[in-house]
Amino acid sequence: MQLKPVSDHIVLKPMDKETTTTSGIIIPETVDKERPEQAEVLSVGPGKMLENGQRQPIEVRVGQKVLFKKYAPDEFEIDGQTYLVIRGEDVIAVVE
Repeated sequence: MQLKPVSDHIVLKPMDKETTTTSGIIIPETVDKERPEQAEVLSVGPGKMLENGQRQPIEVRVGQKVLFKKYAPDEFEIDGQTYLVIRGEDVIAVVE
């Protein structure tokens, strides 16, 4: 199934966040049930419709990794996969 966002929405795939302690112990993401703040862009909408009838383009592209506000995304599960949907204005930075 392919998700096609509308307006200025962005569909994200949350990234697993494993943490390694200084002694080498790996702490999986499931230990900390907080929402992720980093994800990969799967698809982007056409952009926000402005009052003059033009669209404001979204600044991120498919495949980029982005940082976003912790409580901004809506979380959906489709076919056993978790997806996040946010607005373009909630993206804080692109990770390079």
